[in-house]
Amino acid sequence: MSATSGSFHIDDKTVEFPVKVGTLGPPVVDIGQLYGKTGTFTFDPGFMSTAACESKITYIDGDEGILLHRGYPIDQLAEHGDFLEACYLLLYGELPTVAQKADFDYRITRHTMVHDQMNRFFSGFRRDAHPMAVMVGCVGALAAFYHDSTDISDPQQRMIASLRMIAKMPTIAAMAYKYNIGQPFVYPKNDLDYASNFLRMCFAVPCEEYKVNPVLARALDRIFILHADHEQNASTSTVRLAGSTGANPFACIAAGIAALWGPAHGGANEICLRMLMDIGTVDRIPHFIARAKDKNDPFRLMGFGHRVYKNFDPRAKIMHKTCHEVLNELGIKDDPLLDVAIELERIALHDEYFVERKLYPNVDFYSGITLKAMGFPTTMFTSLFAVARTVGWIAQWKEMIEDPNQKIGRPRQLYTGAPSREYMPISKR
Repeated sequence: MSATSGSFHIDDKTVEFPVKVGTLGPPVVDIGQLYGKTGTFTFDPGFMSTAACESKITYIDGDEGILLHRGYPIDQLAEHGDFLEACYLLLYGELPTVAQKADFDYRITRHTMVHDQMNRFFSGFRRDAHPMAVMVGCVGALAAFYHDSTDISDPQQRMIASLRMIAKMPTIAAMAYKYNIGQPFVYPKNDLDYASNFLRMCFAVPCEEYKVNPVLARALDRIFILHADHEQNASTSTVRLAGSTGANPFACIAAGIAALWGPAHGGANEICLRMLMDIGTVDRIPHFIARAKDKNDPFRLMGFGHRVYKNFDPRAKIMHKTCHEVLNELGIKDDPLLDVAIELERIALHDEYFVERKLYPNVDFYSGITLKAMGFPTTMFTSLFAVARTVGWIAQWKEMIEDPNQKIGRPRQLYTGAPSREYMPISKR
């Protein structure tokens, strides 16, 4: 990283601030001393122009449609590797050797069980509780069961906590699903890979043998890779902000899950699928397209465009291929929902209105269709997102904890409330 300097003109003062240049991306003006030198703050709702941290994990170029994990393009990782390899890369910074990969897979696999007393937690939730509500509670409660990995000053404990959460999140998500549909919990098996284990825990029942479909397992593994990390998004920033207080790692990840639950963030694929259900049939599409183009109509097509990507979402290219592989494997050809999705995809890729605005189908559009075809209800979509994103949260949390320049997060504000005034006794009001 190199640095130059830039000047700010505020009133009649000219103040110099360093400009930092990273490996990739635009230069960053370091305004850490802005208030001390000028007595002013910046105002940046949504942090659209603010870098809150320095990171070596993930890089996004939204204009060019680029997503890199530790320098590796997301499409190469999804096409040639598996999810646990991506996890190792995000955590340690390099792709593993054969021996390192085998050791990492072994450690993750042998941490998939949860403490048996956690089973009692589920009976405290209503049967119709949203799986994300269950996950927020259960992941936060992990700190009550694993006291030996909550000391964030101990590198060994940090790593143990990291491995535990990556390993146990699929088990907790599957238990939330099973509880919701009234079926008994299915315990993990050590001879299955990460995605296959999760499919079995979700869809197996004790009364018959369950055979994992390798096409579906590979598709789910790709979905996990594509959602593993996405730079400083809302949930990741939440994890970092919670972690900056010194909170234990389980609490920080629970905070990330809570943020991910929002429909504008992790709930987008669930909302997208519900939109397809609302449209219903292909003949109704023109009406909804007209509504989407009407600036006075609040209706928006979900699953198209992205806040960061102003070009095609690089994850969507892989997800498009994966989606059609799953549909072909399952022989789904006459699904009205699929017909609607395919026609919407065609329109978005060719209609001048969408092309000009670069409202291309994003990863949520394809992942929602794929997960539904695999048998997951819409309420589980965000939970699967949380399973995938856990490693990204953990890697970002770990990087923040180990950063010597890390400070407790404390955003400023532009106050527009009442000015100072005197208290009046209630008898005189």
